[in-house]
Amino acid sequence: MNEPIADRKAFYQVLTRNIRIRILLVSIIPMMLTLGILSWRFHLAYSEKISAHVGELVLKHTQNIDTFLKEKLGNIRYLAQQLSITEPEMAQQFLTSQLSELNDKYGDVFTDLGLVDSDGVQFAYEGPFRLLNADYREATWFLKAIESPYYISDVFAGLRGHPHFILAVKLSAQGRTYILRSTINFTTFNSLVENVQIGRTGMAVIVNAKGELQTHPRSGTMEIVPSFIADPTISNSKQTRILKHKNDKGKTYLYALALFKTVDWRMVFRQDAGDALRDMRKAEVLTLIIFLLGCAAIVSVSFALSKKLVKRIAKADQDNQTMNQQVVESGKLAIIGELAAGIAHEINNPVAIMVEEAGWMNDLLEEETGMTPDNKNEFNRAIAQITTQGRRCKEITHKLLSFARKSDATVADIDINDNIREIVALTAQMARYNNVTISTRLDPDLPCIRFSPSELQQVILNLTNNAIDAMGKDGGNVEIVTGVNEQDNNMIEIKVDDNGPGIPAQYLDRIFDPFFTTKAVGKGTGLGLSICYGIIQKMGGTIEVESHVGKGTCFLIRLPLNARQTANK
Repeated sequence: MNEPIADRKAFYQVLTRNIRIRILLVSIIPMMLTLGILSWRFHLAYSEKISAHVGELVLKHTQNIDTFLKEKLGNIRYLAQQLSITEPEMAQQFLTSQLSELNDKYGDVFTDLGLVDSDGVQFAYEGPFRLLNADYREATWFLKAIESPYYISDVFAGLRGHPHFILAVKLSAQGRTYILRSTINFTTFNSLVENVQIGRTGMAVIVNAKGELQTHPRSGTMEIVPSFIADPTISNSKQTRILKHKNDKGKTYLYALALFKTVDWRMVFRQDAGDALRDMRKAEVLTLIIFLLGCAAIVSVSFALSKKLVKRIAKADQDNQTMNQQVVESGKLAIIGELAAGIAHEINNPVAIMVEEAGWMNDLLEEETGMTPDNKNEFNRAIAQITTQGRRCKEITHKLLSFARKSDATVADIDINDNIREIVALTAQMARYNNVTISTRLDPDLPCIRFSPSELQQVILNLTNNAIDAMGKDGGNVEIVTGVNEQDNNMIEIKVDDNGPGIPAQYLDRIFDPFFTTKAVGKGTGLGLSICYGIIQKMGGTIEVESHVGKGTCFLIRLPLNARQTANK
C-alpha cells in the first residue's frame, strides 16, 4: 500500500463503484454489439424479403391486368377482321349486334363500339353517347392509331367529358382504311387496380410514360406519383423495381414499379414503409424489451456481486491487518528477547545495591546499642539509596514495558527526536555490553509528523539492534541523524549509520524480503527488516539501504511531512 487510506469506508465505496462499472461494461457492451449486429442483419434480411414479396405481388397483378388488356384488344381485333369482309352499309348493324354479344359475355367492360374512316369521321357508332359523325381527325389517339396496326390510348376525358381510354384497331375494306374503336369501362378497369392492396396503406395506380395517372388512387390524391417515377432509368426497367422515397413531409414510402407489355404503362404500388415493416418493428420492440430486461438483470447482479465481493475484500483486509499486527508483535517480542540480557544486567546492579543496603539496615537493627544518632543517619542513608535504586529499576522496566505493550497503530502528531531518545536509552546497556557507542544528531527544528508512535519506535529499534548485532563484540559506532530533505522540504529523513562490517552486495536486493537473514542459524527470524519496510510503506514513506563491505551500512528513511511546524525543543 503506497499511500495511507484514512477513510476505509470511502475506499470500499470507490472499489464497489469500480467493480460495478467493470461488470456492466464487460457484460452489456458485448451484448449491445451482438444485438446491434444481429438486428442489422435481421433488418437487411427482412427488408429484402418484404421487397421481394411486394415485387412478386405487384408483378402478378400487372400480368393479370396486362392479360385483361390483351384479351380485350384481341376481341376488337377479331371484330376488325369480321368488318373487313362486311359491307360498309352493314357496319352499323354489325356494331349493334357485336356490342350486345360482348356485353352478354363480359358485362359492362365494353362501353361502345365505333367505326371511323380515314378522315377521322365516325360514321358508325353503337353506345350510350351521341357520337355518330363525331370528328376525331385532330384527336391524338386517332393520329397514332392510323399509323399502327392497333393502339391503346392513355386515359383522357375527350368529347364525353369523363375519363376513359380507347382500344383502336386499323383495318382495310374495299380498298379503304378504317379504325375500329371501343371504349373500355373506366370504372371496371379502375377496380382491377384498386384490388391491388397489401397491408393497411398499400395501394396501386397505373401511370403512363410521363408519369401521368391513368387510374384513380384509392386515397384520391395525386401525391402518390412522385417525380422520380417518370425517370427513364427507373420507369423503363424491364425488371420490377423496388424503391424507397421520402416525401416533402419527411414520410418514407416503399414503391414497386412494373412495366406492362401490351401498352406503354407502368404499375406503381405504394405502401407506407412503417406499415410494410410492421412485423419487423414488432420483433425489434420485443428484442429491445428482452435486452432491457437483460440489462436490468445484469445491473441487479452487478450490485449484488460487487457488494458481496467488497464485503469479502474488507474481511480479507481486516484479517490481513490482524495478521500484520501479529507479525509486528512477534518482531517486537524477538527484539525484547535480544534486549533481555542487557536489561537484566542493568537491573541486576541496582537490585544488588538494594539487597546490600537492606542487609546493612538489618544489621543496624540487631545491634545491642539500639538506634544511636549515627545508626539513625546510616539507616536513613540506606533507605535513600534503596529508593534511588528502586526508581532506577522502575525507569528501566517502564521503558521496556512501554515498548512491549500491544502496538497502537493509530496515527498522531509525534516528535521523532523524543522517540529516538527513548530508543537510545532502552538500548544503551546492550550497546555498552557490545562495546558499541550510540550517538545522535537530531535537528532541533524538526516538525512533528503524523505517525504511529509505537510503530516508529519499533522501526528505529530494529535498525539499531541490527547495527549492534552486526558489529558483534568488536564494537563500533552507531549514529542516528534526523533532518529535513534539502531537495524536498515535504520529506523528513532519518539515518541510522554504523561502521560495522557491511552487507555483501549480493544480499542488498533481498534484505527486506520476509524470513531472509544474514545472521547465523538461531540468531534471527528474518522478519525485522521486512516489518520495518511494511510499516514505512504503509505510512507513505520509503526506506533505502547503502552498504559497503568493511565500511558500514546506512539505512535512510524518508517520511512525508503531514503535520504543523512545532516549537523548538
